[in-house]
Amino acid sequence: MTLLYSIIESPAHPDLSDLYRRLGLRELKFTSQRKAIAHLKKEAPDWVVAEFFYGYGNNYAGINVSNLDVFLHSQRKYAPDARVIVLAGPQDRPHVDKLTALFDIHAVLPLPLDTGEMRRALTT
Repeated sequence: MTLLYSIIESPAHPDLSDLYRRLGLRELKFTSQRKAIAHLKKEAPDWVVAEFFYGYGNNYAGINVSNLDVFLHSQRKYAPDARVIVLAGPQDRPHVDKLTALFDIHAVLPLPLDTGEMRRALTT
């Protein structure tokens, strides 16, 4: 069964469990990047869905673009074939191009999310 990681770090992350089940995906939910990284070493996902938070100021010590950088570096090593879908709110959307310049991102979807857009992203 196709494995999808849901990395849920805020209340804005929509609950798409029903959609994932209808598409035949097995979902693992993580409440932090750290927990998702630890699991990468045990079981590589086919899909990753995570929110993007731009690293304004010193949030990420000036080294990383966002909350996803460390996870995506690990994903390259442990699950290089996984397709990544990034969710971005209105305030962070203008900065997503900085992330896509560094990492292969399958799709960037706006929050609030239209479920049809997620379905299309997962079936293309």
